Amino acid sequence: MSTHSYKKFEDVESGAMPDKMTIFQDCLRAFNSSPVDAKKCRTLIARLLRLLYSGETFPKQEATTLFFSISKLFQHKDSSLRQIVYLAIKELSSISDDVLMVTSSIMKDVQNGDIIYKPNAIRTLARVLDGSTVHATERLMKTAIVDKHPSVSSAALVSSYHLLPVAKDVVKRWTNETQEAVLALKSFPSTNEVFVTDSLITQYHALGLLYTLRNHDKMALRKIIQQFSKNLRNPLAICQLIRYVHEILTNDPSLIPTLFPLLQDWLNDRHHSVNLEAIKAVVSLPVTNEQFASAVLRLQFLLTAPKVVSRFAAVRILNRLSLKSPEKIVAVNNELESLINDPNRSIATYAITTLLKTGTSDNIERLIKTISKFINDISDEFKIIIIDAIKTLSLKFPQNYKSMLLFLVDILKDDGGFEFKNSIVEALFDMIYFVPESRDLALENLCEFIEDCEFTELSVRILNLLGNEGPKTTNPTLYIRHIYNRVVLENSIIRSAAVIALSKFALIDPTINKSIKILLKRIVNDVDDEVRDRATISLKFLESLEKDEESKKDIVELTKPSYTYDLSILESKLQTYISGDQANFVTPFNIELVPKISEDELRAIQLRNKTSKVEEEIRSRDQIKASVDETAHRTHLEESQNADLSKQQYIQELGSITEFQDYGAVLHSSSIIPLTEKETEFVIESIKHVFKDHIVIQYNVENTLDDSLLEMVSVIAQPESDELVEEFILSIDKLPPHGKGTVYVSFTRPETSTIITTPFTNTLSFTSKECDAQTFEPFDDVGFEDEYQIEDLDLTPGDFIIPSYIGNFNLAFDELTSEAIGTFNLSSNSIQETVDHLIDVLSLHPVEGKQVANESSHTLKLFGKTIKGDRIGALIKFVKSAKSGVTLKALIKADDEEIAETVLNGIN
Repeated sequence: MSTHSYKKFEDVESGAMPDKMTIFQDCLRAFNSSPVDAKKCRTLIARLLRLLYSGETFPKQEATTLFFSISKLFQHKDSSLRQIVYLAIKELSSISDDVLMVTSSIMKDVQNGDIIYKPNAIRTLARVLDGSTVHATERLMKTAIVDKHPSVSSAALVSSYHLLPVAKDVVKRWTNETQEAVLALKSFPSTNEVFVTDSLITQYHALGLLYTLRNHDKMALRKIIQQFSKNLRNPLAICQLIRYVHEILTNDPSLIPTLFPLLQDWLNDRHHSVNLEAIKAVVSLPVTNEQFASAVLRLQFLLTAPKVVSRFAAVRILNRLSLKSPEKIVAVNNELESLINDPNRSIATYAITTLLKTGTSDNIERLIKTISKFINDISDEFKIIIIDAIKTLSLKFPQNYKSMLLFLVDILKDDGGFEFKNSIVEALFDMIYFVPESRDLALENLCEFIEDCEFTELSVRILNLLGNEGPKTTNPTLYIRHIYNRVVLENSIIRSAAVIALSKFALIDPTINKSIKILLKRIVNDVDDEVRDRATISLKFLESLEKDEESKKDIVELTKPSYTYDLSILESKLQTYISGDQANFVTPFNIELVPKISEDELRAIQLRNKTSKVEEEIRSRDQIKASVDETAHRTHLEESQNADLSKQQYIQELGSITEFQDYGAVLHSSSIIPLTEKETEFVIESIKHVFKDHIVIQYNVENTLDDSLLEMVSVIAQPESDELVEEFILSIDKLPPHGKGTVYVSFTRPETSTIITTPFTNTLSFTSKECDAQTFEPFDDVGFEDEYQIEDLDLTPGDFIIPSYIGNFNLAFDELTSEAIGTFNLSSNSIQETVDHLIDVLSLHPVEGKQVANESSHTLKLFGKTIKGDRIGALIKFVKSAKSGVTLKALIKADDEEIAETVLNGIN
């Protein structure tokens, strides 16, 4: 039975692709017959177009024959046939010869043709013209652009886009007509709204063409905005103009006070699409709190709009804003709660996830109970969005882990695909790693999950987790039974993972060791060779524990290391070792040059990246290229990845310099600090590198001058502290115009001082020579010496502190013996900005996250270690008032009193 569906009198084979040669021959016969059968010709051209649209093509000779055969149909009076003829000519013009021959016939239809096919003729004319013939049609195109019929005018404007690559200078001469097209229909009566909106599409096309012609000129672009901001009535055209305003304000934020009244008017426009575009522009710009609040107020109104699409767009924008500034959208929580029961489950999902990000620890349980009521009614895609929000919330409020953990465990039992199950398992893994209190309960539920898990990959990952975390629990024997069940019941891949997990349990207790060996001896006879090999190796390891105490230490260190190496630096060092003079492997690789990272430090890095990665995944899943995502809401993940890559590159460069190879490993590197504006003649950035006995300041210097060659470029850095003694300066020999180079200044520091805080005065010193802008050859060999003053650079406590994860902050904080207390009144108007600044300056890890839920008061917990291993904890309470701004009280505790005082003084 045929799978084609067809109606009565329809060709049974209509679903099959037509034969190319058959179509070619049938078209030639039908187009050259007399009289012409219009209906048959339309059918044949439709089948020909289907071939061309599907990617089929004809040889140039056959295409030319078809092209001129079709052009004979210009004489037919049937309007429908003439329409489809132009479609075919437009497609064949790119693969045919001598297409200019039909220009006169097309121009005739453009000038005097029927309104039905006149727009098609204009579009086809733009495809057959080239740079030498476009001048002949200039008058026709100008007339068509200002035509009173919108379809003709739009066809001419869109065709102008296609003519830009071949005749841009000619199209530029149509600017006056294009401006007239923008304003031609502004006097339409507003009685027939649908007719007016469809007719005014000409404004959208004309405005886009004007922008294409003038986007290189900032003043011309501003003139377009001022000229048309009050004259546009088409929503698409207004949205396009808002994007132009946003582009100008992004490049020059100083114009915000001047142009923001326009955005304010569009926020209150009667078209919701215009409101939404204006809102996205406002929230992505560095506007004041009042201006931002006006956009949120309009979003609040749109949340109650009767149109589903308006509510959906508004709640999605709020969801994005909650990732960056949750404290600024708390005012709409009441409207968001009313959307939880919205009939559209997509809106309800976005509403609940937004509430989770803006909520406090007090209403988490209530929100989770609400989610449980409708979680089964939505698709897996939206379930994953909710799970990601729960995961973020668990890292933000670890004290409320029980309700979130139970929710995840409940939905883990539901049916679903791999993506859905994997997102739940990922969330549970994060809770186990970063919320230690949840470990036992989460592991027990994961054990139950793998009893009936259909996904091998998830079972292997959970077994690996059980092997790592199970031995740390109070009752490790509870998990051994579940693991051994996998050896008996599952496939060879899962059995192999279970063998390794069992082996890890044998390291904690001799009694368990004996039981594990009995189980492993049974597995040695497994039918799969991979399982047998793993069981045999594990038995050999366990037997060596009983014979040699040194072997026991080595195996424990191998399976449960207390530290790890920075893998990126290790990779770069190994590459340098292999490709350098040591390629003969006579000199052993010095692993001491690679910095070690403790487990706490590694978890702090993982937690920081994990939080940012969750937000990035939520954004990328929306697949919408909004201004919110493109400008203001660039994720912390991208920033941290770029910073980490830069640090790795700089550390690798340091390791390749002979003068620094005896310094040992880099203990800490700062972020990139600009010392000049980007518009100055010399652009300079600095990075501080701390070694065991040295401090190296790296200055990246860029010469932006067009005709000046710089020689002997160095930086004179003078610290105020006598503890630092300058050792040497590595200068730049030559820096050509628009060239870049690096200056290194090395200081020795006393080993007794853990933290040194001092400012540096910096002066760029160089010899300048005028040179040829093309060859960079100097006109004068002498030149003149000059200096350039740049901004000061400070050594801060954060340069000697490494963020460190801590499971129980209160317990660790109480163990610290030395403390320092201080109260500070800062000029900042935002607690969130102050929190971000302190984390960056002090380089401490935010234990319970850094998001501020309440802008009137907040408590921040920080923890870290110095480069020598001394612990540091900070408990900082913030209060914000309208008169005094942000006031904070900081309690700093450390293993050493001097360190606590120094860190406290670093708060500014």
